Amino acid sequence: MRSSKHETSVGDERESMGIGALAERFGVAAHVLRHWEAVGLLAPARDTAGRRRYGTADLTRVAVILRAKEAGLSLDAIRSLVATADRAGRRDVLREEAEALRSRIAAAQASLEMIECALGCDHQDLSRCPRFQRVVADRVGTDTTVRLPVRPVRSTAWPGHGGRPRRRDEERLPPRQPVGPALETGGEG
Repeated sequence: MRSSKHETSVGDERESMGIGALAERFGVAAHVLRHWEAVGLLAPARDTAGRRRYGTADLTRVAVILRAKEAGLSLDAIRSLVATADRAGRRDVLREEAEALRSRIAAAQASLEMIECALGCDHQDLSRCPRFQRVVADRVGTDTTVRLPVRPVRSTAWPGHGGRPRRRDEERLPPRQPVGPALETGGEG
């Protein structure tokens, strides 16, 4: 990175490119490059008019950022990697990121296995398929006993009906009161 990001000028502009050309080359929006500059990932040189000029080192840096993002690294992790000259510190960051990536790969592999199992299942109800149940068993856990929440039992008797059970048609809600001119005038309608 250059030490002064706003006052460095590029002598031969044929060896550099503007922000639009760089953005097009890598398939990113120009505002993304500006953001990366704002968070300290890029420090392009400036020409005499103050426009950003990106050289070969900047192209390499953008490629590194994009590859690191594809691997799932956050911008903070990328900044830590490119900013440190300490090999041990860089290795610590990379070890953490490698472990996180291994976890994401394992989760993606398990998801793919579940999808492939479902694709090959002929059961009407996928959740009843023994093979599919084995594939999703880790989500269910080792205790396969289903425990439903206990709810208080409500009486089937309707208050005011001498304890007799409700009939099916009595369970419906009472009809809605009319809304309209009859209510507005106070009359019944």
